[in-house]
Amino acid sequence: MATIKIGNAAPAFSLQDQNGKKVSLKDFKGKKNVVLYFYPKAMTPGCTVQACGLRDSKKDLAKHSAVALGVSPDPVARLKKFEDKEDLNFVLLSDKDHGIADKYGVWGLKKFMGREFMGIIRSTFIIDKQGKLAHIMDKVKTKSHHDDVIEILKSL
Repeated sequence: MATIKIGNAAPAFSLQDQNGKKVSLKDFKGKKNVVLYFYPKAMTPGCTVQACGLRDSKKDLAKHSAVALGVSPDPVARLKKFEDKEDLNFVLLSDKDHGIADKYGVWGLKKFMGREFMGIIRSTFIIDKQGKLAHIMDKVKTKSHHDDVIEILKSL
């Protein structure tokens, strides 16, 4: 598992979005703050609550010159279904081999109902316009995630 620190350059990535288009972190450098959030699986209850909160906060994110990018190990087709079903208005990225999750240190051992397995550890990284890590949220509450993100952006 990677160890990354606030103030360091955010690990670079280039992944396919829900429309099959390549999206890279460098696309936003010098232009936008990036709310890069990792979630376990599209169209599950907690992930839907989290995504809809960000969807409904798009204007607040824009006030802080920020865009949301959601990353999961889901295939592109599932991300497109998730976008359509929930009317999402931001980029969803497919990290099928969890290579980017590994770079960010969010692929790890999870426990659920007595079962242990490897998966995404729900986390959010706020990356500033220069491409540096400004904040790391490792204890994410799906219901208040969007409000917590906005508060952090206000403090930057």
